[in-house]
Amino acid sequence: MADMRVNIAGVPFANPLIGASGTVGFGREYAQFYPLSVLGGISCKGITLEERPGNPPPRIAETPSGILNSVGLQNPGVEHFLREDLPWLKQQGTVVIANIAGRTPEDYCDMAERLSDSIVDMIELNISCPNVKAGGVQFGVTCEGVENITAQVRKHCKKPLMVKLSPNVADISENAAAAEAAGADAVSLINTLTGMRIDIRTRRPVLHNNTGGLSGPAVFPVAVRMVWQTAHRVKIPVVGLGGISCWQDAVEMMLAGASAFQVGTAFFTDPYAPVKILKGLEEYLNNHSIANVTELTGGVRPW
Repeated sequence: MADMRVNIAGVPFANPLIGASGTVGFGREYAQFYPLSVLGGISCKGITLEERPGNPPPRIAETPSGILNSVGLQNPGVEHFLREDLPWLKQQGTVVIANIAGRTPEDYCDMAERLSDSIVDMIELNISCPNVKAGGVQFGVTCEGVENITAQVRKHCKKPLMVKLSPNVADISENAAAAEAAGADAVSLINTLTGMRIDIRTRRPVLHNNTGGLSGPAVFPVAVRMVWQTAHRVKIPVVGLGGISCWQDAVEMMLAGASAFQVGTAFFTDPYAPVKILKGLEEYLNNHSIANVTELTGGVRPW
């Protein structure tokens, strides 16, 4: 039987499949279907310093081969997470990754400090949020912004730090290099692509926020390309995500250069998707006499 274990930034995972932030919540809903120990890890719902109600509806809409969302980081806040969610999650036998988001650098640093003294295994830095102090510019849009916020959080973060990168940039591999230079232990990509749909009957956008993040199979080829580019640019581990919905996608993402992968939107269409993906991945490894899943990483053979 193939060895499914991987190691990301010093954190051991039983397998390379991680539930993507914003799609698995804090795990409780999916624990009704199977033990969460089936998953290599869970990247929790994005957490902010204070509780947030999120954006007004409508904030989720289907689109061909994907969904648009503008949930607005609805969450109970970091203190509630530490008190109510984390103790339960740590009993589930899976790696717990805290995804953090903020309006200011101080927000990020404060949360990183609080979480560093907790039992989380890793922190994922979500830098696709508006930077209030920079006139609404996203932290993750420029190399300078990525490097600055990563460097500031790194000073306060004692846990392995993974930076989640926005695809809405000129060259995501340059932003990954900036995160690496500032002390990131890993990068995850891609976050959602900005999209928009309009209801031709009402002439209004289908989302109250007008635009939203596009995820699902529609973005998969873009994600594969960006992971491939980034894996050639940085030496730290790359965690690939964006539209993975079957085991073949998982293999493809790892061949592109991912050391592990996150599954998100597929949870919404089939809660058992990760179980099926892992089963198919293991069968693929065994059928091709591949001893360890890590052998797939970067195994693509360019023309």
